[in-house]
Amino acid sequence: MKSKQYVYPAKFINEDNGTISVYFPDLEGCHTYDDTIEGASLMAKDALEGYIETILEMEKELPKPSKIQTIKSDDGFVMMVVADVLNMPAENKSVKKTLSIPKWLDREATKAHLNFSGILRNALIEHLKIG
Repeated sequence: MKSKQYVYPAKFINEDNGTISVYFPDLEGCHTYDDTIEGASLMAKDALEGYIETILEMEKELPKPSKIQTIKSDDGFVMMVVADVLNMPAENKSVKKTLSIPKWLDREATKAHLNFSGILRNALIEHLKIG
């Protein structure tokens, strides 16, 4: 199987609540977070791979990545994140699920830039004690 890698810059922001938020300036809606730099880095790779896989499945075109030198971050740092979408094991590929949450919860979570998929995945792993 041939490997196809994508590399995008990500902003790692130190939040007031102690978490580290990760945003991909070139990819609208692609963001995640974790409590540690290491965790945030892993979550960033996961978020990027899921985002790219979804865009490719929809047969849409990915935006060209910005040069890292053009992205400023006063409250954190910028780092390139690599996604390898063709070498992802089939078991790790994302599947779409439809779920319902109260409108107020959606509003608050969206305002906090939370990664719904990442939170659900982590909660399921913890709940099932398989992590």
